[in-house]
Amino acid sequence: MKKIRAFFPCLFLIFLMMSCSSDDGDGAVAAEVQVIGIWDLSEVNVSSAQDIDMDGTSSTNLMNELDCASGTILIDGDNTWTFEQTDISVTAITGGQYFAQCTDNTTMGTGAWIVSGNQITFQGSNTLGTLSFSGDRLTYAVGDDLPGIQSYVYVRRE
Repeated sequence: MKKIRAFFPCLFLIFLMMSCSSDDGDGAVAAEVQVIGIWDLSEVNVSSAQDIDMDGTSSTNLMNELDCASGTILIDGDNTWTFEQTDISVTAITGGQYFAQCTDNTTMGTGAWIVSGNQITFQGSNTLGTLSFSGDRLTYAVGDDLPGIQSYVYVRRE
């Protein structure tokens, strides 16, 4: 009988330790903290390299070709976001060449955000949808070939 009485407290401690694992809910909080901050546009990627600024160097990143392109996403700790970005127009010329320029328009948006895994979903506006994040990079994959944009990449401001 004494062995049974000693067995139950040990069994209770084992169940208690197993039910309180260190990964309970910490992943979602850590992911939310990772995305909070100011993110600056660093890449506007297209499907084939172009030399828009005629400097002799082609690039698939229009940020290397257009000095006027800019964008910022502010992801706040109260689960709100704001967005502002220069609109870029891409037009086919001929022979696989394209002309790109910043327009006079600026796209803006605001709303709420949620994190699921490595995806952040921006709600409240059609401006942004779901972006994936990895370390200091947020990527909005559009997937279009020229004259469309394939992706936008934002990096965390230091």
